[in-house]
Amino acid sequence: MKKLGKMLMVLTFAGALLAGCGSNNAAPAQPEQQGNAQNTGSSVSGEPVTAVGSTALQPLVEQAAKDFMAKNQGAQIQVQGGGSGTGLSQVASGAATIGNSDIFAEEKQGIPANELVDHKVAVVGMAAVVSPKVTVDNLTKQQLIDIFTGKITNWKEVGGPDLKVTLVNRPKSSGTRATFHKFALDGHDEAEGITEDSSGTVRKIVAETPGAIGYLALSYIDNSVKALKLDGVEATAENITTNKYPVWAYEHMYTKGEPTGTAKAFLDFILSDEVQKKTVKDLGFLPITDMKVERDAQGNVTQK
Repeated sequence: MKKLGKMLMVLTFAGALLAGCGSNNAAPAQPEQQGNAQNTGSSVSGEPVTAVGSTALQPLVEQAAKDFMAKNQGAQIQVQGGGSGTGLSQVASGAATIGNSDIFAEEKQGIPANELVDHKVAVVGMAAVVSPKVTVDNLTKQQLIDIFTGKITNWKEVGGPDLKVTLVNRPKSSGTRATFHKFALDGHDEAEGITEDSSGTVRKIVAETPGAIGYLALSYIDNSVKALKLDGVEATAENITTNKYPVWAYEHMYTKGEPTGTAKAFLDFILSDEVQKKTVKDLGFLPITDMKVERDAQGNVTQK
């Protein structure tokens, strides 16, 4: 019996040693697991971010999203157009993460601007564009107003060819239209014409329709259409930064409250030097930092 008791004590002691060794062997795995959790716990997640709205801003957001997702595996950024009004209403209702807009939220009726956070990511100029068959390359502001309000109906009235004027407008939800209406037409209401939701479609119709006139963000203007000077002033970066050319808008990316997670990381990326100093300029936009003036929601301009 004594021998059996001693054997049991030895076995118990050995078991304790083995258990202790097993515990020591398992211990290093715990910090390793914690380390993995930290690696995957970054602000960029797999939860999709939807950026909806302005078609003028769309090319920049699409390119930035492509570059951002290439750098951040698992990030999902979905970019859609629809116009500034759509972007503002969808972000306000929570249907979209980011609302892209060419206008201040305060300018859009029915939008709870106090609930939204404004992220100005660029500036874009806008110009009247015509079919290449229109030989006119400059209009006074009054001539432009008379064309878009229907008082001038033939290009020969402003020194051009004997061609009927065909108006191509954006819908009333468009921020591009709102900017053009406010700063190019001095608030005069446009006459009826062709109305298109997309800036790309406007460009196509103007390019293919003799006598057509519309308006586009500079980011959409190519050799298929001709941009008109306004009162002899060309829509160049230099003229826009000083407000010598007045038809321009901030490009806003609104969030409902302060952004978090992937949305914040994406907005930070767009405001980084990498995007601002290259992508923004390459696509025909101006970095915010290049502006020598500031403009508020009421259109008041002040020197920086």
